[in-house]
Amino acid sequence: MYSPFPGMDPFLEGYLWDDVHQALAYQFRKQLVPLVEPAYAVRLAVYMLTDRMTASELGIMYPDVEVLSTKGAQQRMVREPSLATTITPATIHIPVSLPIHVRQTKVEVRDVGGNVLVTSIEILSPANKREPGLSDYQTKRDELRLAGVNVLEIDLIRRGTRLWISDNLPHTPYLAVLARGGQVEAEVWPISLHDQLPVLPVPLRSPDPDVPLDLQAAIHTVYEEARYDLTIDYRQPPPEPELSEEERLWIARRLRHWPEKTG
Repeated sequence: MYSPFPGMDPFLEGYLWDDVHQALAYQFRKQLVPLVEPAYAVRLAVYMLTDRMTASELGIMYPDVEVLSTKGAQQRMVREPSLATTITPATIHIPVSLPIHVRQTKVEVRDVGGNVLVTSIEILSPANKREPGLSDYQTKRDELRLAGVNVLEIDLIRRGTRLWISDNLPHTPYLAVLARGGQVEAEVWPISLHDQLPVLPVPLRSPDPDVPLDLQAAIHTVYEEARYDLTIDYRQPPPEPELSEEERLWIARRLRHWPEKTG
């Protein structure tokens, strides 16, 4: 069964995102291989990065991580030369920032002649959009561009810092950006919650033309194969951040006409 939404499903942005992320990378490769062979190969590159978040956020993105916390306050004895006084302290919440090691997957298009990286397709996760991963990712992305590598960046996560900011860009929850190697301008696709996801160009080496990457077809296939409809509770609000009133009403209308789950 397809998602009740025509484009990105905001309910996928929580604890399911790691599964969505890995499956999307595989679908991208599946789409691209027949379009670029035999001159190019499509590879999945896995790397590790550190994410850091407050304990309250763990249940949203990493529900399997156990958090140990102490409850209540202990009494402390303050001893003076002639007496012992029992003092009961007040309690406050300590905003603990916890490091989590996250596995990320990106898609690489390589020239088979010398195994040269031509295009890197980056599927952003929350770890890429907050420190310490944000600065590390931006540095590596800029290094690739300066080396002549094309970078296609796909951001389907509303939380975190937007990596591309310009007065020319409307404020939309999702974004796709193609920065061709060595160029000073980028091609941008702002994507609203109501929009179908675009077909994006994947550059190859000149004079070979770009090949298409159908982002909507990929997300539909991932949703259907994983049967996310069996585990998502659409009666609950989607993961943070909060939606606008207009977006909440639009989601409610979409779900009103979506078939009820059975079983």
